[in-house]
Formats: sequence, structure tokens, C-alpha cells
Amino acid sequence: MKLQGKGRKKLSEDDYVRGILEGNRTILAQAITLIESHLPVHKEMAENVLSRILPKTGRSIRIGITGVPGAGKSTLIEALGQWLCERGHRVAVLAIDPSSTITRGSILGDKTRMDSLSRNPDAYIRPSATGGTLGGIARKTRETMLLCEAACYDVILIETVGVGQSEVTVRSMVDFFLLVTLTGAGDELQGIKKGVMELADAIVINKADGDNKKKAAAAKAEFNRILHFLKPSTFGWTSKAYTCSALEGDGIEEIWSVIKDFRQNSISSGIFRERRKKQKLNWMYSIVHEHLKSSFYSNADIQQIIPEIEHSVDKGSLTAPKAAKKLVEIFENTMSPSGSSRKEVEITNEHCL
Repeated sequence: MKLQGKGRKKLSEDDYVRGILEGNRTILAQAITLIESHLPVHKEMAENVLSRILPKTGRSIRIGITGVPGAGKSTLIEALGQWLCERGHRVAVLAIDPSSTITRGSILGDKTRMDSLSRNPDAYIRPSATGGTLGGIARKTRETMLLCEAACYDVILIETVGVGQSEVTVRSMVDFFLLVTLTGAGDELQGIKKGVMELADAIVINKADGDNKKKAAAAKAEFNRILHFLKPSTFGWTSKAYTCSALEGDGIEEIWSVIKDFRQNSISSGIFRERRKKQKLNWMYSIVHEHLKSSFYSNADIQQIIPEIEHSVDKGSLTAPKAAKKLVEIFENTMSPSGSSRKEVEITNEHCL
């Protein structure tokens, strides 16, 4: 993977840092490509760039937006983003596209769906493929968010793939979590799991226009009744349902007012600082998990023994739990100071008893 095209100057670490801090969108895009790279040669520079821009991060409001398919998340994000830009804010949209678990391909069509916002000089849209990551979150979304903050974007909107229990991954990355749903179908709760509603700091019933206005009001009342019995996602904050029409712009100002009230409330109570602390720790542990997984599957002894282990599980001479334990033992032996070989751990029926 080449970060620089033919004839394009190869950027130094200083070039990346300077360009990001100056808000240069071209260099910001190249920096994000740098941190998304899987090549070892780019890893050290990416880590150095992140370390140097870190003091300039953390000053934005981080908002996660999820919702049922067809709820109009992209339309809502564009309407909110445009409204904010018109009032002096700089908005970064990290739009997560689903990747095929077979081909690893993705659509990456958010710039097409947010055509007006993508042309706004005060907005930056970065579509990213999930690569099959749990929760629909791209592998480097956290790092991308920090780069955008350092580039002076004060509102970060993270659009996720859809609704599911794995959206807890999004919750761990943002300050405010918004659930977008529909009205007019007569079954507004269909496809929405209780676990997702418990994560939401607010619920927005979109497309509340025309003949849908009355139905939207009824859906709002129903959601508020349900939220009354659920544990709040944020201590000291009461999650409520609201209506809006992203297409017509109705309700956008109210949504932003709710987000501002949330931020002021959570800062005053100390919850905001505590949540940011947890975000950093979650980031750290996600990197640990990623590193351990990569180290395990790239280990030469593991690669050599896996066919034998899989064959034993397939023929029934080794149970799945014991097979997993054996693989971990082999991996730990190879990582120990003594450097014990996997051959010291025999795979026999005796271990299956």
C-alpha cells in the first residue's frame, strides 16, 4: 500500500503533524491512511504522529449515532452537520461502512449520501470500512477521531452500521449516544433491542413530517414510557425521545440543544471526565486485544499445529474447550523465556479424558 502517489512528496513525521494542526484536509486524509495501514513500516511513524498531536485532542463533543436500517441516519447527520457549520462549528463525520466478511469489500458511499456536507469547507467526512470488526467500528476509528480533533474539528459524529448488541463498542468511544428510529410503519419498536435503548442518551424519531407527524408524536410518547423503566445510560441524565424531520430541518436545533445540555450536565457532575477516562482505557485494551490476537495467529508454532488440532476436534478425539486450552498452552510456551517448543505438548486422547 502506497501512501503517496507517483510524483507526490513523501511526507515526514513533521509534515504530518504540522499539516494536521493547521487543519490541512489533504494531509489529514493522508494521516488517517497512515494509521489505517497494516504495514509495519508505517506503524512507528503513525504512533509518533499520534503521540505528538495528543495534547491538542479531547476538546470536541463525541457523538455516536446508530439506528434501524432506513431510519435516515445519513440524512440526519448531514442536516445536523450543515446546521452546525452555519453556526461556526467544524464537523467531522466518521461514517462506518459494513465490510463483507468474505471479500472484505465495502460500499463506502457516505460521501455520496452526504453530498452537500461533503462540499462544506468546515466539514470533513471519512468513510471507513469495518473490516468485520465487532460493533461495526473500523479498526482505527479511535485514532481517526483524535486526528480530527487535533485538526480543530469540535464536533465528531460517528455513524455506525446499524442496531445490535455490539453497539456497546460505539458507546465506549463517545460522550453522547443517539438512537435514530422511524415512525409511520406502525411497529416503531421492531428491530430495536432493549440493550441498545439502554445505551441511548436520547432517541430521535426521524421523518416526522407530513402524514407521519401524528404517528411520530405517538411513537415519542411510547418511547418515553419505555425509557422511564430503563436504567439511564448516563448517571444523572434522563434519556428522552424527540421527533425531527431531517429532510425539512425540523427538530435539528432541539437535538443540538439536548446534546449541549447533556455536556454541561455531565461536566458539572464529573461524569464527562470519568467517561473520557474510560474511553482512553478502552482504547488501550482494544490495542492489547488486537496485538494478542495478531501475535497468536501469526505465531509459527500455532500455524503449524492448527491443522492437527482442527483434525482432532473434527474426529472427536479432542473437545473444543480442550483444543483451545492446548493452543493457548502452546502459544504461552513459545512466548516463555525458556522458549519451549510446541513438541513438548503432545496432542493425544489422554488429554481428552
